[in-house]
Formats: sequence, structure tokens, C-alpha cells
Amino acid sequence: FDFTTRREFGGLQIIWLNGHHAEDFDIFLSNDNKNWEKVYGVSSNHGEVSFIRLPEAEARYVKLEFHKGESSKSFGISEIRILNIRNSLTVNDFLIYAAKNSPPGHYPRYFLEQASYWTVTGVNNDMKEGMINEDGMVEVDKALFSIEPMIKSGGKLYNWNNVQSNQSMNFFEDEGGLGFTPSVSWLCDDIIFVTGISASGEANVDSRLNIAYSFTNTSGQTKDFEFYLLIRPFQVNPYYQFLNLEGGVGKIHSIRGPQNGRAVAVDEKNVFSTIDYDQFGAFAFDDGNVVDFIRKGEIPDGTSASDPQGLAGGVMKYLVRLEPGERKEFFVVVPFYNPVPENHELSNEKVADDFKQSSEFWRNQVDHIKFNLPESADRIVNAYKSNLAYILINRDKAGIQPGSRSYERSWIRDGSLTSSALLKSGIVEEVKDFINWYADYQYESGKVPCVVDFRGPDPVPEHDSHGQLIYLIREYFNFTYDTAFLRSKNHNVLMAVEYIESLVAERSTDHFKYGNDSIRAYYGIVPESISHEGYSEKPMHSYWDNFFIMKGLKDAAEIQKILGESEAYERIKLVRDTFRVNLYNSLQLAMKTRKIDYIPGCVELGDFDATSTTIALTPCNELKNLPRPQVYNTFNQYYEFFKNRRDGKIEWVNYTPYENRLIGSFIILDQPERAHKLIEYFLGDLRPQGWHHWAEVVWNDYRTPRFIGDMPHTWVGSDFINAIRSMFVYENEYDETLVLASALYQDWIDNPEGMSVENLPTYFGDISFSIKRDQDKYHFSIYGDVELPANGIRIRNFNGSKLPAKVTVNGIERKNFNEKEIIVNEFPADLIIYY
Repeated sequence: FDFTTRREFGGLQIIWLNGHHAEDFDIFLSNDNKNWEKVYGVSSNHGEVSFIRLPEAEARYVKLEFHKGESSKSFGISEIRILNIRNSLTVNDFLIYAAKNSPPGHYPRYFLEQASYWTVTGVNNDMKEGMINEDGMVEVDKALFSIEPMIKSGGKLYNWNNVQSNQSMNFFEDEGGLGFTPSVSWLCDDIIFVTGISASGEANVDSRLNIAYSFTNTSGQTKDFEFYLLIRPFQVNPYYQFLNLEGGVGKIHSIRGPQNGRAVAVDEKNVFSTIDYDQFGAFAFDDGNVVDFIRKGEIPDGTSASDPQGLAGGVMKYLVRLEPGERKEFFVVVPFYNPVPENHELSNEKVADDFKQSSEFWRNQVDHIKFNLPESADRIVNAYKSNLAYILINRDKAGIQPGSRSYERSWIRDGSLTSSALLKSGIVEEVKDFINWYADYQYESGKVPCVVDFRGPDPVPEHDSHGQLIYLIREYFNFTYDTAFLRSKNHNVLMAVEYIESLVAERSTDHFKYGNDSIRAYYGIVPESISHEGYSEKPMHSYWDNFFIMKGLKDAAEIQKILGESEAYERIKLVRDTFRVNLYNSLQLAMKTRKIDYIPGCVELGDFDATSTTIALTPCNELKNLPRPQVYNTFNQYYEFFKNRRDGKIEWVNYTPYENRLIGSFIILDQPERAHKLIEYFLGDLRPQGWHHWAEVVWNDYRTPRFIGDMPHTWVGSDFINAIRSMFVYENEYDETLVLASALYQDWIDNPEGMSVENLPTYFGDISFSIKRDQDKYHFSIYGDVELPANGIRIRNFNGSKLPAKVTVNGIERKNFNEKEIIVNEFPADLIIYY
């Protein structure tokens, strides 16, 4: 029996006509249909479908030779399929076929072509992170293997497919608030089972992944059941994450452990249990699906296995007894750097203490700001604080990264805006480390690389990067007033300015100066680049780039003023002012030639891209200079699109939640009601809700198995942090004021217990304010450690922008208020606002 196939393949699917067979057969491969090489021998078995994985090859022919056994029965073949495979995705594609024909729950969800969501854990600045998915499967390290739980009770096998699951940030019931231990709970009839993860130890030295398991008997009867931990070469990171071609299947070449005990060796990793497992079995991929063994009450016979394809596995079996109402827990420890823990480190008590210490560490890290708000604010505050922690978990040494798998690189774009979110939250040293590390990769020409990873700096030109490094250096100074550090980085600033000048010179020739309107739109701005992902196929003259160049030049000039470098200040000031004129001339000409009434994304296309344009408002602080009414048209048009998508009036497939930065845009534009609508919508797309974070892509269909970037994607998270911070406070660069309370919810300020936000870091020091309603008036107290800005403080859009009847400040009636804002020129200040 032979047939011709396409060249690259990895397996056969044989469907038997009568539902069973009892034949031995061999499989041969050949290039010429003459010289055959035996690659596989199949013994008698039973089943409707056989899946046979072949070695990767480029043979043109496959031949099956059947050998009729003594106990053979008649058989028929309904169909034979060659599974055509692509290089490194061979095993993934093969397993997708196999999982589709197995009971749901036998394999990870993504092999059924359903989207799977996950989150991470790790030690601050460690290069290693573990992951847990929404189904309780834990990936112990990048591209390696996972540990997946199953429970067998009363003859029923419980796995992710047939349980009610829930996700949270708390493993221990008594943690209260955010425990920063991502957890998954299963309701298995009378058993509540919880998996949680955490990390402990010294970063990049002896850190380790800690996995917690707990069981609670909710019935009035004693429960005896079997608990299984499957160690298999599957990642939490799914196969469809195309930026990581190793997603889906991981690697286990060898696995071994005693028949009963506490330790299992998996390649170079060790898996330690804090209690004895009752039985261990190892298997190679070709031994069959281990879940079938478990269903039959069996465990694979061997205690060691190897697989040249890296597809070995093992299973630990525990016998558990719970009295009525009883809760038990134990832990599994997987060292990231493979030191063997001392025995005392493997006790339940010690690892439980590690979990609690980790929770306390993360609470302290993100608790600089005290949010004392009604319960209705919990989703906002939890997302704010969780994403601060995720930023630090995704961080590798000094490198701030948006993810731990697909985006394990440091962009200055992401890093500068994420660093700003950290500084605004009282997290400082990590930002200083990032600046020192990244600035060292600046080229001698002054060019700032767009991204740095383990290979070093990437030379691809993305012209936002030069302004972003300057902005970040100034932003660090804004929150620290560290003049010595600022001076130490001024050479980086000056080099970046010189490189910016060289870029601008490329578009300052007579060709651009004296051309027609279409040509003159390019005059005096920076050349095209691919910094905007929408222009990756063809570089464009992006206004995203140019607004960041504008911000960099403004900050570079101010840095010289701060340092007393008057000559450099005057020179850069001239560059800044000239660039501003050219930038806004370019905008006007681009809008004219494209016949549009909004701010375009780039010169060439006149494209609408409010998610990109929003950076002109913040952090670039160009609202005062942006053309009107076009700037308002831009965000009005976005809001109409937003409402139509939200309300199901337009069809959509996916979007990127970078859009949540527009929350801040509507706050800056004095439209808090719109900001609130965006907050509600984007919080609805946290996936899953209990882990308080976003992926880079949100698909309309929750289970669409397509690329989503990393989870959590912490540039998206930092966009949210920066936007939410502006609800409470933001700095207005142009009128030199500090704006407070510009987008508070009405139920917060009307809360009978009052509300307060304390220790908000600003350019002027840490500020706090509290609000308490008393019938027809509000007590608004402003305090902290702040140097009053040149033009004071503005309380904006308070109480639905209603016009107060009277305002007193520190007991004296003041008249400097209207329905939009109340001006405060003293500090501290106790206001009474009457209506």
C-alpha cells in the first residue's frame, strides 16, 4: 500500500472502517519509490482512529506493510491522511489533530483551537517567569514544560473542561485585598480545588517558582479521592503566538523519579513536592495518552522515560482524604536556576511563608499611593496596582519589557511611558536603573536605538526613540529633583538633539521648502520610519514620531536651563521653536491636501488614528498648540466610533487596548463623562477579570485562537495607569498649574464616609486630598509635601461641573472659580464648596 504525499510531513491519521483493528504494520519512507527506510512499527491495538507521528523528513512516498496476526479480525480502512507539517510547528499541528479526536480536557484548551488566557509570576527584575493559565496549568519556565492538575473522585475525572472555574489574585483566604498570587479555583461538586503560583528567592541567582494546591471538602461526608499532577511537554503559551515559534509544545527529553517520593527530575529541572506522592509513572509520547491511563485507574509502569523528540512526560499521583469541612494544602517547588533546596525549605510551612512574604513584598511595592475610595472603585484600583506589579515582574534585570514571552525586549517607546507610570506611583529606583542601562546603548552618532535585547541594540530607525530618551531623563528629574543624575545624562541629551538636527536637515532642503503643498508638508520634520506599527510594511512620516521629537526638544531645552547651560539652552531653544513652526505648518498642509478635518496619523495617508494622536496631548503637552477645531474633531470622531463598537452597531474582529490611553485624552479635554465610559468598556475586556490585566489584542470572540501578544502586556497596563492617574492629578505644562480631581465619579465624592487619595507623586512633591460631603456643601482638603506651582492648583470639573454658590479657602471666601474650575493659590488648603 503506497501513495504520494507532499514533501514536509509529520504524521499519519488512519481512520478504521469498522471501529477496531488487530493488525501489526510497518511504515516506510522513500524518495524514489524504490529504496525504502523503515521508520515505524505498529503493534496490534484497538480504536477508531490512530495517530502516528513520523520523524520530520522530506520523503515523497509513504508505504504501509500490514502483517496479519494470529488473532486478527477482518478490518477496513476508511481514510488515511498525511498531516502536512511546517518545520518547528510539526508537533503542534499534529496534536491539534489528535486533541480534536480526544475527550475535551485531555489536552490543553488551545489544542482544541480555543483561546487560552494566562498570567505571570516572578521575582522583581528576575529574568525568569512562570505562568499559569485560566485552567490551572502552570508553565515552569519559558518554552519548557507544564504541570497540570486533575482530580478523580467517585469514578469521575475532573479537569478544566468539566469544572466551574474562577480566577483571582489570592490563594490564601485570609489575605484580604490583592494577594498578588494568581490563582484558579475549581468547583468539583463537593470539592473546592485551588491552584496558585508565586515566586521567591534572589533574582537571577536562586529564585524559584512555587505552586500551591489546596482542597476543601464542602460536604458533610468524608471524601477520598485521587489527585494527579501531569508533567507534560506543553507550554501555557499557546501555539498561535506567532512571535514565539516555540509556543504550544515544549520539551521534555528525559524524566525520572522514584515510584513514590517527593522529587522528579525533568531534563535539567527538578520538581519538588512538599509531601510524598503515592505513585509516579513516566511515559514517552508513543506510549499513549496518559489521561486514558488515569481514567482506567492506571499509571504508566516506568519511573523513567526518554523521548528523542522531546515529548516525554510523567504523572504524580496523590491519595487525599478530607474530613467534612476540612481544608488541606501542599506545594510544588521548581527552582528557576536549579539549586537543590535544603530539606527545611521544602516544608509546607516554609513555602507557605514564602507565598505570604511575596504577597507582602508586592503590596508594599505598589502601595505608595493610598486610595481610600468606595467599593465601586475596586476594579479601577485593582487594575492600577496589579499592573504596577506586572511591570516589575516582566522586567528583566534593568530592562523594562512589555511581556515575558513574545515581547521579551526593551523598547525605549514602551520603557519611557511605562517608567512614567512607575514614577507617578512612587517607584523610582527601577526607572533610574533602566535609564542608566538603556542610555549606554546610544550610538556615537547620538541615535537612540528603538529596542534593546540580549543581542544588543537594534539599528532599525524609529524616530520617536530620540525624543523618548530625552523625555524619560527629564521625567525622572521631574519626580526626583536629582540634579547630579540629570547632569550625568546631559551628554546623552545633547547627542540625541544633534542626531535630531541631522534628521530634520534631511527634510529641510530646497526641494521640500519650495515644492507644492503636498511636498512642503514634509518640510522641516523628521523622515519616515516604522515606529508606528501600522506603517511597518511601508515607512511613513509619522506625526507620532514628530510629536515625540517636539517633546524631546522642549525637555532638552529645559534641562539646559535647569543645569545653567545657557549657551546650550539658547541653541536648543532655537531648534525647538523652528521645529514647532515646521511641525504645525506640516499638519496644516497635510490636512489641506488630504481634505480632512482631523489630526492625521502621518503626512502621506491623512489617516485617522486617535490612539496615536493622543500622545500629542500627553505626555507631549501640545494641546495648546494643536489646530482647532481639528483636535476636537479627532477625539469626537473616535468617540462616535467607540460608541458604535460598544453598542454593536458596527462589526469588529479585534482591537488593541492601547486605546485605553484615550481615557486620559478625554480628561485633558475636560470630558470626564466620556473618560468614564471608556474605563467601563476597557475594564470589561480584562481577560480573565480576576487577574486585572490586558493582552495586546482583544478579540470580539472570547475564544478566538489568534495572536494576543503577551499577558499581561504591561505597556497597555502602563497606558491605563497613566490615564487613571490623571483622574486624580496631572501637571499642566503650559499654564504651570497642578490639576486635581478632574474626573472623579459622583458616587465617590458623595460617599457618606468620604474619600481620599494620599501620597500622589507629582512634579511638585507628593500631594493628598480628601473630600467629604455635608448636605449642600463639600469639604475639600488639600495637603501633603508640595511646593505650590507658579500658577497654583486647579480643581477641575468638580461635582459634574456645576457652578458653586460660594467657595471658601482656609476660611476666607474666594471668587476665583467658575463651573469648570476652582483656583487655589495657597497650600495647604481647606476648602468648603457650597451649592
